Amino acid sequence: MNWWKVLGLAGLAGVAATGAVIVRSERRRRAYTPEEIRRRLHERLAEAGTRGDPEA
Repeated sequence: MNWWKVLGLAGLAGVAATGAVIVRSERRRRAYTPEEIRRRLHERLAEAGTRGDPEA
């Protein structure tokens, strides 16, 4: 088998794997309810405030 064919197949496998990971993370992100997102943001804000960050 030609090295270019092997390299091309490896590239295609990498693109497919990357796409699967992106789809999976997007599906997980969209599964949150608005209330859950709001609660998590409030928790992060409170945590940032207790650390004493000047940006918070």
